[in-house]
Amino acid sequence: MNQLIRISNFIGKTFALWAALCAGTAFAAPDIFKWVLPHVPLLLGVIMFGMGLTLSPSDFKIIGKYPKAVVVGVIAQFAIMPLTAYALTRALQLPSEIAIGVILVGCCPGGTASNVITYLARGNVALSVAVTSVTTLLAPVFTPAIFLLLAHEMLDIQASAIFVSILKMVLLPIVLGVIAHKFFRSQTEKAAGLLPMVSVVAIVLIIGAVVGASKGKIIESGLLIFGVVVLHNGIGYLLGFFAAKLCKLPYDAQKTLAIEVGMQNSGLGAALAAAHFAAAPVVAVPSALFSVWHNISGSLLASYWAAKAEKEGH
Repeated sequence: MNQLIRISNFIGKTFALWAALCAGTAFAAPDIFKWVLPHVPLLLGVIMFGMGLTLSPSDFKIIGKYPKAVVVGVIAQFAIMPLTAYALTRALQLPSEIAIGVILVGCCPGGTASNVITYLARGNVALSVAVTSVTTLLAPVFTPAIFLLLAHEMLDIQASAIFVSILKMVLLPIVLGVIAHKFFRSQTEKAAGLLPMVSVVAIVLIIGAVVGASKGKIIESGLLIFGVVVLHNGIGYLLGFFAAKLCKLPYDAQKTLAIEVGMQNSGLGAALAAAHFAAAPVVAVPSALFSVWHNISGSLLASYWAAKAEKEGH
């Protein structure tokens, strides 16, 4: 079991590598991951169930300790990334299918990978976990509402359909995970070490399915989409950092909120795109590329901040 946990931790830390390898394989041989597409919502549910298994009341204690930091983080998450996505789609005059995908990933809550990156960056991990948890729990309301507000001109879809999808794929699995942890604590705590591996496998399979299904569109517009993803992610880090700085939060909170805002739950974006825009698989491509890129950029940012903290003796 200890050996498995070590392997799981290694896979979790090298997620960006597996994501890139899987995306490359899917691009070279699209049919390999064809079987995954119908199971994307289930895979996301598995990831969210794992998140539920690790949640505890202590994760939310920081809300009482640093309410301002959590509120700033949640507002920044649901304001900066959606509005940045919308501004980029307008400024670059993106085709509607790509624009929908960019706005969709922008409206998603923070991703759990941000907690690991925050730890590596010497940020406030408790704050990171609290903001990720709160934005995830608010996602069934905020994600469809903001998405429809910004993308309604390009869509023929109801907010209620996305609301129900997020309830099924996010909230229900988290609640089931919390219940399982409460009633089977010893078993779930033993299994907790394997969660990084399970999450990585699920996410890379989603990436493979999306890239494989969209190969033609990636050849046509892949460079454009990647450029938008890099800009979106980078602006998110920058504005998240300055939002925290403007609100006079401490430096570790500034780093944390930069990471929280810049890193999205892109697996949710890909799953929603696969569920609601199956006729246009390119809608899921921004989310898939975001999954790969934000882990690379987040790791680089964490390395910079860790080296800076080491130099300053923190």
